[in-house]
Amino acid sequence: MEYVYAALMLHSSGKEVSEEGIKAVLSAVGVTPEEVRIKALVSALEGVDIEDVLSKAPTMAAAAAPAAAAAATAAAPVEEEAEEDKEEAEESGIEGLGALFG
Repeated sequence: MEYVYAALMLHSSGKEVSEEGIKAVLSAVGVTPEEVRIKALVSALEGVDIEDVLSKAPTMAAAAAPAAAAAATAAAPVEEEAEEDKEEAEESGIEGLGALFG
């Protein structure tokens, strides 16, 4: 993730997103740069209009928000059921031990 942030910092400051630039940013914050990761990132960004991608990002995040909320809502009953199952298992385990000492 820090590699992408370094590229975004270079872009936002008006500098070219290059291997040397990313190395410099990462080194400045104490991250040991990995050549392979830097080359892969620079290669992946080649021909990409970063400004265009950034201008569309809030739209994608806004579209994802309702989906994330729906997923969280759907997960709540599952978590409650799991907690109830766990409590039932604990209670039945206690009863089983009680039967041993009887």
